[in-house]
Parts: sequence; C-alpha cells; structure tokens
Amino acid sequence: MDFKAAPIRPVRLGAMAAAAEMRPDGSILINSTEKLGAYPRSIVDALEHWADRTPDAILISDREGAGWRSLSYAQVMERIPPLAQALLDAGLGPDRPLMILSGNEIEHFLLGMAAIWVGIPYAPISPAYSLVSTDFGKLRHIVGLLTPGMIYASAGDRFEAAIEAVVPKDVPVIVRTGPLAARKSHVFADLLQTAVTDAVAKAHSAITADTVAKVLFTSGSTGLPKGVITTNRMMACNQQMIRQALAFIADEPPVLLDWMPWNHVAGGSHNVGLTIYNGGSFYIDDGQPTPQKFGRTLENLSMVQPTFFTNVPKAYEFLVAAFAENPTARRNLFAKLKLLQYAGAGLAQHVFDGLDEAARAETGERVLIITGYGSTETAPFAFTTTWPVAEAGHIGLPAAGMSVKLVPDAEKLELRLKGPNVTPGYWRDAEKTAESFDDEGYYCIGDAVRFADPERLEKGLVFDGRVTEDFKLSTGTWVNFAALRSKVIASCAPLIRDVVITGLDHNFIGAMIFPDMQACCRLAGLDDAAAVDEIVGHPSVRAHFEKALGALAREATGSSNHIARAVLLDALPDGDKGEVTDKGSINQRAVRTHRKHVVERLYAVTPDAEIMILPRHGEQNGQATRNAV
Repeated sequence: MDFKAAPIRPVRLGAMAAAAEMRPDGSILINSTEKLGAYPRSIVDALEHWADRTPDAILISDREGAGWRSLSYAQVMERIPPLAQALLDAGLGPDRPLMILSGNEIEHFLLGMAAIWVGIPYAPISPAYSLVSTDFGKLRHIVGLLTPGMIYASAGDRFEAAIEAVVPKDVPVIVRTGPLAARKSHVFADLLQTAVTDAVAKAHSAITADTVAKVLFTSGSTGLPKGVITTNRMMACNQQMIRQALAFIADEPPVLLDWMPWNHVAGGSHNVGLTIYNGGSFYIDDGQPTPQKFGRTLENLSMVQPTFFTNVPKAYEFLVAAFAENPTARRNLFAKLKLLQYAGAGLAQHVFDGLDEAARAETGERVLIITGYGSTETAPFAFTTTWPVAEAGHIGLPAAGMSVKLVPDAEKLELRLKGPNVTPGYWRDAEKTAESFDDEGYYCIGDAVRFADPERLEKGLVFDGRVTEDFKLSTGTWVNFAALRSKVIASCAPLIRDVVITGLDHNFIGAMIFPDMQACCRLAGLDDAAAVDEIVGHPSVRAHFEKALGALAREATGSSNHIARAVLLDALPDGDKGEVTDKGSINQRAVRTHRKHVVERLYAVTPDAEIMILPRHGEQNGQATRNAV
C-alpha cells in the first residue's frame, strides 16, 4: 500500500512568508513578512486570562497511583498568591532566584508560576546534576553563579547528598517529601498556608516584559553550563509566534502528553507555555524514551488523547515498534491528533514511514509531521515548516517578527538571529554575552543553513551543521560534518546512537561510534542487562556495522565523504566529562578530547583488530587508507 498517497488530515496552519535581501558584503538578510500579533506582558497574564474565562478546565496533571491528580486553572490561581508570598518572605528577588532541582510535577509548576508572578527568576536544573553526577561539578558551578535564595527538591532525601555538597547552609530548602536530616527544610504543603499580604499584588504589578522570568542552564558545546536569561517578553511573544504558525492551537484548547524535562526550553517553555497561552491541558508523562521507562508512556497514552504531540525521534522509534502490541496507545495517539512534531535530531526514514503507516491504518489519513528550529536563546521557537517536507533537517522559514542574517563562512552560510524572542544575554556573564552578538545585534548561534531551493525562498532553509564542526583534512580537503554524520547514522540505523567524526589534520576520516545498546541486544539475541563490551563485541553486531559502513565507503566520491576507519565504543558517554549534554546529545569535541587514545588507535600505522578498515570502491582491502596515515 502506498501510504504516502493517503490524504493528510486537515489542520489549520498559519502563513509563513519572508523576503530576502542580498547585501554588498555578501551577507543575506531574511525578514519574516508576517506581522507579529499582540501578546501579553507575561505568560502568567495568559494564565490569569484563562482562569477567568475557563476556571474549571484542567490545566496541569501528573500521575498519582493508577490515575492522575489534576488542578484546574482556578485551582492553580488560588495557589499562586500564598506561594508567591512565601518566596517574598524568604527574601527572594531579582538577585536571589528560586532554584528547582527536581523534575516535572505539579509542585514544580506551581512554584515556577508563583516566582514569575512576583518577578522572581527561577531556574529549573537538570536532576542529573544532582542524582547522576558523582562530583556535583556542574551543580556547584550553577549554585555559585546563580546565588539562589531558595531550593526546591521534591523528594528531599534523594537530593540531600548534592544539597549538602554544594548549597550554602543559609539557603532554605523546600521539599514535598523526605525532609532533610542535616538541615531544616520547609514542606511544600505548609507554604500553601502562607498569609497573603499586599506585597504580592504590588510585586505582580511591577513586573514588565523585560523582567527575568527564568534562567535556563545549557551546557553548549564546551565548558560549564551557562545561564540563558529568559524574559517575560521572550516567553510571551514566542507563544504568539507559535500560535500564528500553528494556527489550529487557537481553535480549541490543546491537549498535551509530554515528558520533556522542564529544565530544557522545549519542555518547560515551548510545551508548557503553549498550553497556558491557549487555555490547554498538560498531562505530565512520567515515562521516557528508554526501554526501562517507555512502558509508562504507553500506559499514559491509554488514558490521554493528545491533540498536539511533540517528541524526540527516539520516542517515535519506540512508538512505531510498540503499536502492534499496543492498539490502545495507537488509537489514542491518532484519535484527536492534529500534527506530530519532532525535535533534537533527524527522524529516520523508517520511523517516518512507520508513523505514516500507523496513522493510515488507524484513521485512513496521514498526520502531518513537522519540525522546526530554535535554541534556548530564542525561547526556543524561531523557524518552522507549515507544509509537508521529506528532507531531513528542513527547518522552514523564520517566525513572525524575526529577522535572520546569513553570513558567508568558508563554504557555509552562518546563521544569525534577531527578534523579541532572543535573549538579552547570559546570567552574570558579560563577556559571553558580548561575544554572542554581532555589531548589528544579531545573535550568533553558531549554526549554518542552506536554501532548500536557491531560486525559491518560500521553500525555506535546511540545517547545515555547526559552523565550527566542519574541518579540513591535512590534504586541505573540507569535510562537511553534518552531512557525513547524517549519512553514517542513516546507514547504521537502528543500531547506532551517534557517531563522533575524526580527521582534523589527518589524511582521512575516522568514526567513533556509540552503538544503540538496546537495538544491538535485540540483533544479537542478548538480554538488555548484558555487559557493554559483550554487546559491542558480538559477531553479529560487528558484522552489521562492517556491512553498513562498508557499503557507505564504497559509495564515497572522495576523501571528503569517505569514512575510512571506524571503531565501536564500548564505554558509554560520560556526563561528568561533558561527553553527553543533559539533552542527551553527544559533545563531539569532549569525546575526542577524553578518548584521545581511541583517536590514536584509529590513525595508528598498524591498526588493531577492533578497527574496521573500510575501502572505497576500487581499493583492495583498505590498503590506501592503511598507507595514508
């Protein structure tokens, strides 16, 4: 059956239009020609609006036992003033933010909204910095930079070791359960009994569009986490941008089932904000796209029918694999769904096709699948497609109210952005702020793009990798990192998690591959608990990669796209060393730095038996690459 020929379920989308201007210096300005509509001072003003208009509608829900505990818009509004008063009583303010260490839950949501309500910045922190890290290095850095006035950790006893290691004794701690043994802690439920004074109304009336709402810490490509300032304007105008592009969300209140961590801009600002701005309902998915936790997502899907669903590609891969045995999850996902959105990485073609097939089988229609582009610094929505696309990495056109500049950089076009959704800078880091903007005020995001069709701007732009990730071989040949990485991942799917590309100042390209351990286990017939070295060393796993990479090598047209040697890594990425960001992406530079010995093995004159030699068409046994070191 040709599923691509099936009709796409109708969904109302906004117009995306832009105009381009070539400048004498070779740069290109692209301005959205869509006028940005009016938006409120703050996202909490939208919350108050819906509490007046639809007070009994469910706003936020999380799992409790076999069902859900939920709060309506009116119930959320009732809880904000006493919580805000408690924060003010503790002396919190613009220089002493609220810091939240634990993950997504109703209490986290309420404290965040209460802080924004009275002009107190709040910073949701990756729980991994407290619960996974062994040295608390990133958390220590953040506490020192942020100088929090209060800490919230839902289960205090789980976070106690981290708190005692890095949080000053005079900083009060709030817990939902598990009071700390070593210091006094406040129980969240008690804060709800705080007597409210006129200080709350006074502080609320004083907030402006420029008041800092959040500080979101992002690891970036190198170094320690940096605090991205998120203002009220950024959050509010970004939701208006989203509404104008995804017009259907204004037609009826959206329903979301979402697991994305709130310390990331996608989960905590884009998805939660989309719910609040449009009077929707947000169900916190306590599952994750891992073999151990994805069953919970399927269970939650058996109870919720989302109208808007956004996720990372790995989650969609799990969904496609699970649909056959979970018809209820498939039925509920597609029953009321308007569109699917993915972010964080490219969606593999077999997953894309699997979603198409499942939607068609369930409804007789295809469901539009879109992606977009943005970053923590852009709140995050900056680009999107509002039309079906087949090319991976197609990011579409800039959001209403935005201007972008494309600057020639070697063989690429560097992307820079300007708009009311762009951060004013980094928390207490004037140097980093200054170097992140050019002399015209455009944010230098460090990415490259290209035109989908140089003759037709309306076809949009395509992500073209990081500007700094491309490199030259010692022969002077440029290597397009993004294109090559995509080819390797596509050729080795589904057994690959990511690949680190090597070759700077060498004669040929190498690849350090992080296998997808669960997929490799399935191929090898091993239990998920098998040791990593057993999985990586299994003959069937090795044979799969040799076959896939060998075929890719034989298709190479030159040294710029020829993976000549590869090795499977038998040690998982180390978060404490910065090899994996808290978003789950691989830090290429950190891996190459901390695994220098593996790089040396790839380029050894006489490589060991674990190094795969991958000849191009016409080469004999890889002799050319053996002699090219």
